[in-house]
Amino acid sequence: MASDEVHVSLLVIAGIVVATAACRRLLARRLAPRHPRARAFLLELSGAFQIGACTHELLLLAELPPRPHVALALTYLCTALHGLTLPDSINNPASGFYLLSKGRISSRAWWLHLAAQLAGAVLANVGIKLVWQLGLIPGHSRALAKTCSGPLRTTVVNGFILELLFSLLFHLALQQFDTASQSAKVHLAALLITTLVYEGGHLTGAIFNPALALSLHLNCFLEKFWNYSLVYWIAPCLGSAVGVILWDDVLPLIRPR
Repeated sequence: MASDEVHVSLLVIAGIVVATAACRRLLARRLAPRHPRARAFLLELSGAFQIGACTHELLLLAELPPRPHVALALTYLCTALHGLTLPDSINNPASGFYLLSKGRISSRAWWLHLAAQLAGAVLANVGIKLVWQLGLIPGHSRALAKTCSGPLRTTVVNGFILELLFSLLFHLALQQFDTASQSAKVHLAALLITTLVYEGGHLTGAIFNPALALSLHLNCFLEKFWNYSLVYWIAPCLGSAVGVILWDDVLPLIRPR
């Protein structure tokens, strides 16, 4: 990818973030506090849209040399950017399931968030492809020609175990970060996600976010629904729930009193 293409791709990511931030600010001004459910739905939808659309574009930059250093640096920066610009939404169904397991949100709220996150994921897939159809750079045209280029490069069982473990480690770490400041928490989470991507990205993509997985690999879900649902939907949610059980019920038994 030429330097001009890189600049255009980075501008696309910046444009998505700026447009999403403008929409969320407008929503906060117009809908709060009169319509809390509509506001929550639209915040989750916009958050899932931003993460999905930006990650689509980020994958085009992942091949830049030196590999994997540039890809990992961009993963860290984009993850931190999402954490700093999307503070009022969960953006991950597995994290929502974690909050549900902790009793911090109701089942009704989780279903509302889930519907919004999945809708935002699909909108991100459609929206970024509309941008790519403008043909701003040759990389966009090449990306449009791809069909199912799924990240699952191991067996379904191994993929299920890995995504469950990634989600488990991530949500256990989030509980450890609870006492940190919001800014520190964002950067610690970004560093952890980047580390997990480095360790397992070549096997499953290390996504552990059902909405993001749907957005990035919608064609694969359509072709291999049950396999991808098991690895990228069920495993992350189960991992987050296991994290709650370990933190609340198991670790207190072995911690020194």
